[in-house]
Amino acid sequence: MKKQLLLAIAIVITIGLHAQAKPEDTEFYTPVPKKVTPAKGITAAPSDAIVLFNGTNMDEWELLKNPGSVEKWDLIDGTMRVSKTNGDIQTKRLFTNYQLHIEYIIPSNVTGSGQARGNSGIFLAMLPPRPGNGESGYELQVLDNYTNTTYVNGQVGSIYKQAAPLVNAALPAGEWQSFDVIWTAPVFNADGTLKTPASVTALHNGILIQNNFVLRGDTPYVGQPEYVKHGARPIKLQAHGDKSEPISYRNIWVRPL
Repeated sequence: MKKQLLLAIAIVITIGLHAQAKPEDTEFYTPVPKKVTPAKGITAAPSDAIVLFNGTNMDEWELLKNPGSVEKWDLIDGTMRVSKTNGDIQTKRLFTNYQLHIEYIIPSNVTGSGQARGNSGIFLAMLPPRPGNGESGYELQVLDNYTNTTYVNGQVGSIYKQAAPLVNAALPAGEWQSFDVIWTAPVFNADGTLKTPASVTALHNGILIQNNFVLRGDTPYVGQPEYVKHGARPIKLQAHGDKSEPISYRNIWVRPL
């Protein structure tokens, strides 16, 4: 009975701490990553890759909120454009460690500023929502930061709220851009404790921006990172709730490692 009471008190305290937290608590603005001009080009899928999107259909994807729905995002000219009405999509397949290639374009007529300008996100492993904090997972940020300023651990190429990119390799809106990612999932002991943390290496437009960064946990909008035991998980693409023009994706493939 005493243990149950202590556990209940701990839960109440945890919820209280989350309730008092603010998004600004985990945002920082310096040092600002220097700008680097990348090369351009398309990377074809290797022979052992799983093609998640080749421009013809979205069979590998499902809506996060309505997995059985026929409607997903909009297929336009060999790309899939974010549908902010239908919401986030995730892969039907589950993954642990992998190499990912993905290309995206922010429309040239994009409006807004800060986090409300071409915002999306690649969740390298989508997790169930955290109590009091909505969606959870490990997010690689997608945003227009060619000239747009925001907190640096929330700009494009950041591991959201944890690690700013080593450099700003963004291209202007209206040009296709790419991410190449090596994702190593966390490993947990049988009792749920963390055995080895997750890590990520990422190239933005061919330029190294995350060099084997070790994550402190998931990447919440509010509050501190934490690990909760999980296994293989889907990859998620975010339909962010801002009002700027929706971005599009193409040429997505993954190599399980």
